[in-house]
Amino acid sequence: MPESDDDDDDNMSSVLHRRTEMSWQACGKYLSSAGLLFLPLLIFSQLLKHSVMVSIDYWLALWTSDAISSETGKNCSFCQESKFSHSSYSKIFSILCCVGIMLCLVTSIAVEWTGLKVAKMLHCSLLNKIILAPMRFFETTPLGSILNRFSADCNTIDQHIPATLECLSRSTLLCLSALAVISYVTPMSVIALVPLAIICYFIQKYFRVASRDLQQLDDSTQLPLLSHFSETVEGLTTIRAFRYESRFKQKLLEYTDSNNIASLFLTAANRWLEVRMEYIGACVVLIAAVTSITSAQSNKLSSGLVGLGLTYALMVSNYLNWMVRNLADMELQLGAVKRLNALIKTEAENYEGLLSPAQIPQNWPDQGEIQIQNLSVRYDSTLKPVLKHVSAHISPGQKIGICGRTGSGKSSFSLAFFRMVDAFEGRIIIDGIDIAKLPLQTLRSRLSIILQDPILFSGTIRFNLDPENKCTDSTLWEALEIAQLKLVVKALPGGLDAIVTEGGENFSQGQRQLFCLARAFVRKTSILIMDEATASIDMATENILQKVVMTAFADRTVVTIAVSILYFTASNIINL
Repeated sequence: MPESDDDDDDNMSSVLHRRTEMSWQACGKYLSSAGLLFLPLLIFSQLLKHSVMVSIDYWLALWTSDAISSETGKNCSFCQESKFSHSSYSKIFSILCCVGIMLCLVTSIAVEWTGLKVAKMLHCSLLNKIILAPMRFFETTPLGSILNRFSADCNTIDQHIPATLECLSRSTLLCLSALAVISYVTPMSVIALVPLAIICYFIQKYFRVASRDLQQLDDSTQLPLLSHFSETVEGLTTIRAFRYESRFKQKLLEYTDSNNIASLFLTAANRWLEVRMEYIGACVVLIAAVTSITSAQSNKLSSGLVGLGLTYALMVSNYLNWMVRNLADMELQLGAVKRLNALIKTEAENYEGLLSPAQIPQNWPDQGEIQIQNLSVRYDSTLKPVLKHVSAHISPGQKIGICGRTGSGKSSFSLAFFRMVDAFEGRIIIDGIDIAKLPLQTLRSRLSIILQDPILFSGTIRFNLDPENKCTDSTLWEALEIAQLKLVVKALPGGLDAIVTEGGENFSQGQRQLFCLARAFVRKTSILIMDEATASIDMATENILQKVVMTAFADRTVVTIAVSILYFTASNIINL
């Protein structure tokens, strides 16, 4: 079945129908992110640790056999002296135990460091790609999907995958160790173990498919239940006012039943696997017991090795059960790596540019001359152009009005100055430099724009006017006076250090727009773009805005975008 898109990962209806396979690419991405040092250390320490654990058990079996042999007068396999001594065995046993403890510590550290390194690398790569992603990415990717990558998926990579990887590697190596010991003790049992291995393969394959779907079903039915809880708490007053308690209670019961059904089937699937692994384990014990007793009766096997083989055989069912369940969990959790990797592959904007900082004048653009040559713009290479073959020349200090109906491409024209859209044909030249060759940070820091929805950041008024803290207080007060906000700011506690809430909610829409105008004045850029800046403000604020543009920005190039031609009083008009 084909894989669904990444956006479908957040769609509950699609989750119910998606049956994923083991993503070897995601697995390779996770392991390769560990680096050339940690990954070999992890693999080597795991193999060495389990080898030592088997050696400890084997040494105990040998010790027991030789102790029994010495009591019966037989020769020992290790100590050839007539008098049996436990000291030689205990010394080697102590050494093996100390080595095993050290290897357990090294393995734990290797697993944790590997998980930490992988999580950090993937998070940094994802954050870097998101920051450098083009605006089109944010317009087409739901915010919830991005948040889920940074929250749920990063949490899975941080917390769950290392623990599951440790459990999976431990249960797998323990199972292989058990089978290797049984095969060593009783080589004839290998013939009988092959059919059991084939049966186990098909059982785990069948279980993993069902387990993945049931786990996804459990997760998807949990989301509506949690959302219903939060929505009920938030709207409790309204629910009681309309007497809808019974309706919401019924909804709660439905969501709870759906989630409980999914959890019940998931638990039943785990029990299904456990029963079948117990059957296979019982068969392994039977085979090991029969072959061991037969070999022991023919004096081919010591009592210690018989006990060792049976002990490992008894644990096979438990090892198989946890190995399959951990494998199913790992497949599900690797989906987080797969989704992060898909975002990491997102094409980033070209921030570097073709010109070095030394090739760009310090005060560029100082004149404000704009040449637009045969410009064609689109939002994506798969979409149709929104502007075609636009050409214009704007002289330094000129006031230009861009007029057109809704959807004619006026805002796209303003975004082209900041390279937020794909200018696939033509170019924009500002003061003799093609903006396509400039580093993005340089380009966007040398132009000013005032949008229809004014943007203020949480902080102080000083920070919103001068984020880089380059201007003096007198310059800031001058800008506020020009925008006719000086009295408003002086009346606030702290003046320039007065607090601005998130989005500037403690100011009116018109005041926020005037703050943006003051910020543009403080920046002293030679080009100002106003994209329908007066569409959401009152007439008085609009008059202030027009007056400031014609006086304080008299020597600057101003490109004004509006729907109505009535806004333009002293501007040359371009119709789109």
